[in-house]
Amino acid sequence: MKPLRVGMRFSKSAQPTGLPIRGISRAHCRMTTLDEIRIALGSASEPGPGIVIETSGTTAQAKRVRLSAEALRASANAVHARLGGPGQWLLALPTTYVAGANVLVRSVVADTEPVVLESGPFTAANFARGVESMTGRRRYTALVPVQLARLIEGAQYDSGIRASVATLDAILVGGQASGEQQLARARELGWNVVVTYGSTETGGGVVYDGVPLDGVDARIVDGEIWVGGTTVATGYEHVDGSVDAELTQARFPILDGLRWFRTDDAGDWVAVDSGVGETLRVTGRRDRVIISGGIKVSLVAIEDTVRALPGVTDCLAVAVSDAEWGHRPVLGVEVSAGTNLSHAEIENAIESRLGRVSVPDRVFVGPLERNANGKPDAGALLSRARG
Repeated sequence: MKPLRVGMRFSKSAQPTGLPIRGISRAHCRMTTLDEIRIALGSASEPGPGIVIETSGTTAQAKRVRLSAEALRASANAVHARLGGPGQWLLALPTTYVAGANVLVRSVVADTEPVVLESGPFTAANFARGVESMTGRRRYTALVPVQLARLIEGAQYDSGIRASVATLDAILVGGQASGEQQLARARELGWNVVVTYGSTETGGGVVYDGVPLDGVDARIVDGEIWVGGTTVATGYEHVDGSVDAELTQARFPILDGLRWFRTDDAGDWVAVDSGVGETLRVTGRRDRVIISGGIKVSLVAIEDTVRALPGVTDCLAVAVSDAEWGHRPVLGVEVSAGTNLSHAEIENAIESRLGRVSVPDRVFVGPLERNANGKPDAGALLSRARG
């Protein structure tokens, strides 16, 4: 039996029955169903064929990743063990990506029926209604940071939203960096926010609040984060379904009898006082450092600086070619309703922390265009900067 293709393009004649056919665009992707996930998982004694799922393609071209049924099941069990036991999930993310697909996987493993958020734009009111319709003893959801920002903003004006969200036992937030200010505001509202780290290749989020899940190992190799364990994918495939052996061997080395994924993320271990020893700190993509006028400029450091400003809900820095400097940063900044944040304030904050060379040539303040997974769309920001 072939693995389930998740997030692939379909032809009109192929929908909605059968598995999604192969393709390269998500523009016409059909959502994966719970029944399809049940078939892909099989049972613990007789595993199914697993899934093939595309990466989000945020920082590079999207890749097709093979995740076995055993890896998917191991991830679900480890997540439930960390959160306090199986529960009911609220699906608020597209199932064409690993975070949404994992909500279905966890539901199948827990033998629960997920609540699916109303279709249409994500709003705090719709999310609260979804939470209120949940019936499980333990209740979970998974979000990206921009969704959390929308909930925080909604809770400022509606105590009912605040109370509804607080009934969730855990809110997993991953997808990209969440600002410390945003996390602190959510926790002040009484919400149990768990910051997750991982990727499609690791089977989704596998490090929770800096601590790897059971069965997952993480190490720093020459400044790069490597993730290994039972949740890691078996590798990449070509469009025709054959194994991409060259890329798989390069990114999934076998070390000490364990399959690892080289994340291309930079990080280190930080000592903490909470009794867990050290926690993993992700410092950014290793490929998100540009040379501008002979000086290294970190796009991640620019984003971290701006995220700490009051009222900033999200931001994205990209690099554009420059005949004189080589490359220059451009920045998109999204702020909450009622926030008056000037270009000068943004530029002064960056210059005071990172130096004049890190100040972007252009700053766009307003809603960020996003891909299907809710992440800021780097390509759209680049097009705007070049236009």
